[in-house]
Amino acid sequence: MTALNSAMVLAAGLGTRLRPLTDRLPKPLVPVAGLTLLDHALDRLAAAGVTTAVVNLHHLGDMIAEHLKGRSAPKIILSREERRLETGGGVRHALPLLGAGAFFVVNADVLWLNGPYDALRRLQNDWRESEMDALLLLLETTAAFGYDGAGDFLADPAGRLARRPEREIAPYLFTGVQILHPRLFEDAPAGAFSLNVLYDRALAAGRLYGVVHDGEWFHVGTAEGLAEAEDFLRVRYPGTKRRR
Repeated sequence: MTALNSAMVLAAGLGTRLRPLTDRLPKPLVPVAGLTLLDHALDRLAAAGVTTAVVNLHHLGDMIAEHLKGRSAPKIILSREERRLETGGGVRHALPLLGAGAFFVVNADVLWLNGPYDALRRLQNDWRESEMDALLLLLETTAAFGYDGAGDFLADPAGRLARRPEREIAPYLFTGVQILHPRLFEDAPAGAFSLNVLYDRALAAGRLYGVVHDGEWFHVGTAEGLAEAEDFLRVRYPGTKRRR
């Protein structure tokens, strides 16, 4: 297993679909079953052996920075953005803080529960540095809570990915959890851009792979999705503020 010690947590988004809540509270600090979305993600990273997490900040970033003062693990490094750089630009901006090797990238506004095996450790087990530039955690499109999209990817038996054909439904969606290698960012655009730009490069080179998640995953981009996640966790884990 490749041991990954660093991670990037993407926390600079505006959370527009959760307004008006996110007008005064950054989406990563929205609580679900007694813990913020950000803490759910950081807890899972710490449990997987990550010792340093870089968190990017923009919208209501000072609130996130203040909240993170209370964490002891993983070690937090803040990457402030004067303007939103989107997912790709945010990671590119933080590369000097992430080290020379592969690292996790996690969206701060996603929520997942481990199945029989820890999802992050499964990604580490499947990471093959000589063959991959990116390894995405996927989920069966029909298994997601609060999701009604058409999916993102197809996968061959080896886990090599292809984009969803136009006007078709793909069997897998991307969960917002992944491993990336710094070489993926060679000659990346300056400024703001989506990681999808780099996924397409990796696809063309045959170096974009996926692992299918074996636990639950929640789309919490709307008030309805947030309520569904809250209800599920309240039943699964009675009580609040439990580290899951």
